[in-house]
Amino acid sequence: MTFTAENIFFLGALLVFASIVISKWGYRFGVPTLLLFLFTGMLFGSEGLGLEFHNHEDAQLIGMLSLSVILFSGGMDTKWRDIAPVAAQGLMLSTVGVMLTTVITGLLIYYLSQWTRLDIGLSLPLSMLLAATVSSTDSASVFNLLRSQGIGLKHRLRPTLEFESGSNDPMAYVLTIAMVEMIVSADHFTAMDLASKIVGQLAVGGLMGYLGGRVLMWTVNHINLPNPSLYPVLVLSMVLIIFTLTDMLQGNGYLTVYIVGLVAGNSRLSYRRETTTFMQGATWLLQIVMFLTLGLLVNPSEMLRVWLVALAIGLFMMFVSRPVAVFLCLQPFHVPTRAKLFLSWVGLRGAVPLIFATYPVIAGIEDADFLFNVVFVITILSLSVQGTTITSVARRLDLATDEPETADGFGIELPDELESRLSEKTLSEADLEGGNHLADMKFSEGELVMMIKRNGSYIVPNGRLELQAGDILLTISHTRQPSV
Repeated sequence: MTFTAENIFFLGALLVFASIVISKWGYRFGVPTLLLFLFTGMLFGSEGLGLEFHNHEDAQLIGMLSLSVILFSGGMDTKWRDIAPVAAQGLMLSTVGVMLTTVITGLLIYYLSQWTRLDIGLSLPLSMLLAATVSSTDSASVFNLLRSQGIGLKHRLRPTLEFESGSNDPMAYVLTIAMVEMIVSADHFTAMDLASKIVGQLAVGGLMGYLGGRVLMWTVNHINLPNPSLYPVLVLSMVLIIFTLTDMLQGNGYLTVYIVGLVAGNSRLSYRRETTTFMQGATWLLQIVMFLTLGLLVNPSEMLRVWLVALAIGLFMMFVSRPVAVFLCLQPFHVPTRAKLFLSWVGLRGAVPLIFATYPVIAGIEDADFLFNVVFVITILSLSVQGTTITSVARRLDLATDEPETADGFGIELPDELESRLSEKTLSEADLEGGNHLADMKFSEGELVMMIKRNGSYIVPNGRLELQAGDILLTISHTRQPSV
């Protein structure tokens, strides 16, 4: 079956519907949702139900659009107060860690090509290119699993993973593009060109991200639109414009949109709740479409020819290159060994390596199809093995905690103009030693209890209310003291 104007809407909607229904069962068994989306695409593909799709250019376009929105949404959901204490180590992992992973894995691939009986036959530049495409991590499915099972992480591991996953894709991208250009222009591409390409892309991307974030924030806060529903659409259009402008200036668009999200997410932004809700829905839709597209693109029979090579590389990355990179990068920081082991295991590969693997194919590099199939198998291996064991590994390493309730769980948001902050506090037995009534509790000056959550029910409080251990108090306080 081929794509036509008559059936594209029906088949597209059917694929999305099937993916969502299938993912519902994945939560029960701890299977990463994104892996199920990928398998759904393969099921409907040319070697499954017969849906033909072999256009790498279209897949890359869909991937670029999806990643730009996903990274912006991830940056917008990341609070600076959470990542500030771990920003240095997260930055090390997302830059030096990616480069170390690329070099160590690339050397292994070259060794396997030259001195083993595995049918690889890749040169050193091609080996490094393959390693660069799979050097970044994807934590989206990790957080979906942890949140669905109500598990938190000690030692600030969650913000570390969030910051790393949002900022390491740009580094992997620039390494992949630089390696592609070096292979295509081997006669006049020098090491200095490689270094300047990396530095230039990151510098332009970082600058455009900050400036673009400020422009977006000013525009949204000062424009007067007739309908609040237009604000999220305005934000989306500006994100895509900023991404495209950065690419035209030879900058790293992925880094740009992530920084734009950070700036917007940590500043006063009109209609934030509407924008956040819209972006979350768009992110899910684009993730589904992206993984479905990649699933349709691959031929399972071709993966069977490279599975042994991909298995060797994938296992090496899980147990050697990723742990070595993590331990070396975090050596200057006071991070417990258990936390380093967990970070090493959460080197999850997702859609990003698959999107990056389309660049060698489009550039016409020899053995590019081989590279793409190897990356696909590595992604499936990572999602299947690491993705299904995240929760158990966290518990075995004694890093799992109960997921704390947040103010967002009450479904309440305050306008930024009020200059007030919502927070939550879970009561323990120790908190009730001075009395179990709300009037007996001691709060900061200007802090008020708005609502109490108990066993899934909500209570409007008064001073005579008897409190219980485990009650979650939603409080409001001023972020700035009023003038007198």
